[in-house]
Amino acid sequence: MLSSENIWLALGLTVFAGLSTGIGALLAFFTRRTDTRILSGALGLSAGVMVYVSFMELMPHAMESLEGVYTDRMAQIVTLIAFFGGLGLIALIDKLVPEDENPHEMHTMGELSSPGNHHLKRTGMMLALAIGIHNFPEGMATFVSALEGLDLALPIVIAIAIHNIPEGIAVSVPIYHSTGKRGKAFLYSLISGLAEPIGALAGIAFLLPWWSPTVNAVCLAAVSGIMVYISFDELLPGAERYGHHHIALGGVVAGMAVMAATLLFV
Repeated sequence: MLSSENIWLALGLTVFAGLSTGIGALLAFFTRRTDTRILSGALGLSAGVMVYVSFMELMPHAMESLEGVYTDRMAQIVTLIAFFGGLGLIALIDKLVPEDENPHEMHTMGELSSPGNHHLKRTGMMLALAIGIHNFPEGMATFVSALEGLDLALPIVIAIAIHNIPEGIAVSVPIYHSTGKRGKAFLYSLISGLAEPIGALAGIAFLLPWWSPTVNAVCLAAVSGIMVYISFDELLPGAERYGHHHIALGGVVAGMAVMAATLLFV
């Protein structure tokens, strides 16, 4: 049975990851232009962390736990079903969000605030809604991974937080340039990020009454699918879009190395 201390820690880390959209809003207010090299490297690093931890930690851990309940072959089958189920869930959510409002289409601050970008306020508010929808399963993923312990949770939370920063920029810039109100733009950025702790609370309400090592293992495999999809659909294309291929690739390798060192020595 999970302890209340683990639950509160996981929830607190999920809140931190979600509210990092506010960091993006603040960067947009006090920076005239986007440093695309930093964003490209940071997104690549996040992808490296997520992919590495998914295949090298979460999936093996889930399979090992299920082998105590099922035969080895059945444990593999259940793990793979959960993995592709998590991947399919976030892919479905991605499909339901209109392409024009998809937060996975990365933009610079100049593009978002340009005079040719019409209906800026509507753009920002629709992006806030779309990001909120995407962040809901990400919140559940962050929460479940954080239940495994601080050594595994911290790199994942930091990776999720980094990937939320450009989303905060995407929400705040159009609203700020259409209304001239920094407070309103910052608030909408925070609200879009609050979907992550809401997703965590939904996970608590739905899963904890039936929590067991088997449920935990299935959730970890599903979380792996969610994080792999985020990496390949959002983070890597976003990093490449800024035009710094080798910086993005260096970020991926650095993210994997950081995650490997964390799991080995922490």
